[in-house]
Amino acid sequence: MGTSSGGGVAQRGITGLETAIILIAFVVVASVFAFTVLSTGVFASERGKETIFSGLKEAQSSMQPRGSNIAYSGLTSANVRTVYKFSFDLSLSIGNEPVDLTPPYTSDGASTDPDVASANKPVTVISYSDKNQFLSEVPWTVAFPGDDDGDNILEGDELAEITIWLLDRNTATAISATGSIAVMDGTGDGGGTGGFDTNATLLAKGDDFSLKLKPPSGAVLNLKRELPSSLDTVMDLN
Repeated sequence: MGTSSGGGVAQRGITGLETAIILIAFVVVASVFAFTVLSTGVFASERGKETIFSGLKEAQSSMQPRGSNIAYSGLTSANVRTVYKFSFDLSLSIGNEPVDLTPPYTSDGASTDPDVASANKPVTVISYSDKNQFLSEVPWTVAFPGDDDGDNILEGDELAEITIWLLDRNTATAISATGSIAVMDGTGDGGGTGGFDTNATLLAKGDDFSLKLKPPSGAVLNLKRELPSSLDTVMDLN
């Protein structure tokens, strides 16, 4: 409305154009506000989803045991029979990404095993515990029976055979002979550390123990086993 002079008093009103401009401004401001709220909600939702999936990934083990768990025993120089290594197979859990199984040790069946693989820096750590001791990082080696593409990455349909060493194996001596195994004193195993030393309590019949595999991502894989009432050279602990 324009200006009127009724009664000699001037009055001013709002024209239609001004009203339209004000309405458009309100609509623009409301649209920007709504877009900001929606964007924040979508971002928060995506972040929440990422957190959930990250938690699930950490809670789910990347690997799973397959097949038998084998324990090997031999005789110390004191003619005491004890377990000196364990062996078991692993495969990837369904839907999980490849796992780096670069080993810190190797074994070749010559002289004393295991041998330090000085060039290798493992990202998967294996610890050992029983009622008498805890070893935060034990020597272990890996082999890939069957399908193997030549690297130390567990992937696809591959199977990894992990061998954990608690004592040195003297391969020049028959396993049934006294002195076929020895404590890891830092020299017989190539200068490395880990495994049972002179102060350790050796495993005996009926003892139980626990192994924990800690990959770079995913949950810790925990294996608990008990030795039988008599120790054979090779024992299936399943």
